[in-house]
Amino acid sequence: MSATGTPIRVVVAKVGLDGHDRGAKVVARALRDAGMEVVYTGLHNSPEQVVATALAEDADAIGLSILSGAHMTLFPRVLRLLDEANARDIIVFGGGIIPEEDAAQLREAGVAAIFGPGASTQVIAEWVREHVPSSGVASPDQGRPAAV
Repeated sequence: MSATGTPIRVVVAKVGLDGHDRGAKVVARALRDAGMEVVYTGLHNSPEQVVATALAEDADAIGLSILSGAHMTLFPRVLRLLDEANARDIIVFGGGIIPEEDAAQLREAGVAAIFGPGASTQVIAEWVREHVPSSGVASPDQGRPAAV
């Protein structure tokens, strides 16, 4: 929950041709279990689909999982699409097999955080809670206890 009492809304997405989604599913579940609303988009999404989902869901953040090596193309494309939609208040973070030198460039470009292999789901959930403000959009299930 955010300071406003509404859950943080996160879209967790796999972009590109990468077919390995176990880590994304684990992170999505950990965020949900931490009281956040999570929309998992499944495999093989385009950056356009991810941004459209984030806009439609009034997401506060987008978490991208990329293991394919296309991170230097896909993260910037999502950021550009958010710019074009005037939606850079949606925080972008991600994880996968991303060399530190590339992660530094992605952070400079506007990706808020990159979590590498072995990152604790607890650390990821805490980071999201600390760095992603809720938009305050009430959800249909607001008031129900979070699954823990």
